[in-house]
Amino acid sequence: MKLSILELVTISSGSSLSESIDHTVEVAQHVEKLGYERVWFAEHHNMQHIASSAPQILIGHIAGKTGKIRVGAGGIMLPNHTPLLVSEQFGTLEALYPGRIDLGLGRAPGTDQNTAVAIRKNNLHRAGSFEADVRELQAYFETGDIMNGVHAFPGEGQNVPLWILGSSTDSAYLAAKLGLPYCFASHFAPAQLESAILIYRHNFVPSTYLDSPYVMAGINLFAAETNEEAEFFATSMYKMFLAGLINSKGPLESPGAMPDIYSSPQIRHTIEQMLLHTYCGTKETIAKEVSIFSAKFKVDELMINSPFFDHQARMKSFSIIREALHDQNQE
Repeated sequence: MKLSILELVTISSGSSLSESIDHTVEVAQHVEKLGYERVWFAEHHNMQHIASSAPQILIGHIAGKTGKIRVGAGGIMLPNHTPLLVSEQFGTLEALYPGRIDLGLGRAPGTDQNTAVAIRKNNLHRAGSFEADVRELQAYFETGDIMNGVHAFPGEGQNVPLWILGSSTDSAYLAAKLGLPYCFASHFAPAQLESAILIYRHNFVPSTYLDSPYVMAGINLFAAETNEEAEFFATSMYKMFLAGLINSKGPLESPGAMPDIYSSPQIRHTIEQMLLHTYCGTKETIAKEVSIFSAKFKVDELMINSPFFDHQARMKSFSIIREALHDQNQE
């Protein structure tokens, strides 16, 4: 099973934007050496602790600092963009870094409603045209296909793999219908993971892009020398999700005791359900938990989310994860 990572360029308390981007470069170079498949950037807006609002720019920066790992968007929130501009941008990236660029597509704006309107005035009505926009984007990439005399240069004829992203069953139907690979955001929206995968596989129609279904699923992983240490590191992520739930914006906080509001049964239950597929522990613990997850859902690839406060601890975690799952694959 292939391993990849999701990058949000998370800004930790006391750290700067430039430091966070430098850390992202180091992470990409590190996981490339470890044999990870790809690094993806997720488009988010109006979030003070996340600096991945412009994935296209970050993709170019990271691809230029690495040599072979695939780099892409996980994803581009298509309601925020026109298909023509996306095809031109990613066609340019593919021309610069041939065979290394991925384009994952989402139907949500990746932000709150006010910000969505600020990004694109009719944004709130764009989700309904997601399939049409994806098809238009495909047409721009295909050689010789003309959209009312408009061509995407660069873009036309470029082999940029498209993925459909989702956190519900709606996206599963579309990915199956179009014969595209499918990535589910189970690292924060696990409720419909099983149903979505079943729908995708059952309805999949082979295409010129893909012969058979291909599923990637997001999970949160925190690895360390002890289970207790890994669970301690994960509290930063729990605080981040808690802040989002109560609409409190700010940088990623250091690990430690949770705020008093977390003791509310309703709050705690909500966050624990959102982070159901979060696994913390030693090499042995990670290997066991991921084995159970893989046996249940039979995914082809894991997209790992690991928002550590401590950069070096995060780097070490990716090494432990790779070792754990490599050993598992050899058994």
